[in-house]
Amino acid sequence: MSRREHATEPQGWVYASPSSRGIRNRRASLVAAIGMALAIGAAAGANPDQATELPEGPDLGVEAAPEEVAEWDISIQPNGEGLPPGSGTAVGGAGLYALHCLSCQGAEGKGQLNDVLAGGHGTLDGPAPRKTVGSFWPYATTVFDYIRRTMPYQQPQSLSDEQVYALTAYLLFLNGIIGENDVMDARALSAVQMPNRDHFILAYPLFEDD
Repeated sequence: MSRREHATEPQGWVYASPSSRGIRNRRASLVAAIGMALAIGAAAGANPDQATELPEGPDLGVEAAPEEVAEWDISIQPNGEGLPPGSGTAVGGAGLYALHCLSCQGAEGKGQLNDVLAGGHGTLDGPAPRKTVGSFWPYATTVFDYIRRTMPYQQPQSLSDEQVYALTAYLLFLNGIIGENDVMDARALSAVQMPNRDHFILAYPLFEDD
């Protein structure tokens, strides 16, 4: 800044560049931190009997009871581990879909407010891939897990296991993966082979022991 520019400053003002202000701020912060550390050390040294132990954690919230943890421990593994008892068919799932899913997903999973759920086969390697439950998802057990955990949108986890099996079967039927009357239970759902199952690459591949 030129002397002439300085002359236009209000009398008594001193221009400070951003870098010089930052240096002063850092110095002030350092001095304050050192002063606080010295004060704490002096207080602890003056009367060591009154020193208190710091908590191991942030000391926030309350410990979750086992039954509360169990309510959320509902993950389903790709091989079907964790699937509950019960069964359902696409025939039973059609009515449930119309009641709980139609407004967001559209008729027969063709999409409306949310993504398309059915179709898209053979499009993943094309210029306009359509990633649906049938064309993209690798495991049918994930369909069950997702529905039970998050649906219906306004009342997640309000469906019974039987209803979730039926809705899962309906989505698989819409994608041409199972028949309309095929019964889906823990064993049958785990055995379903999704069309895109073998077309994924593990980000962290498993190495066999020597």
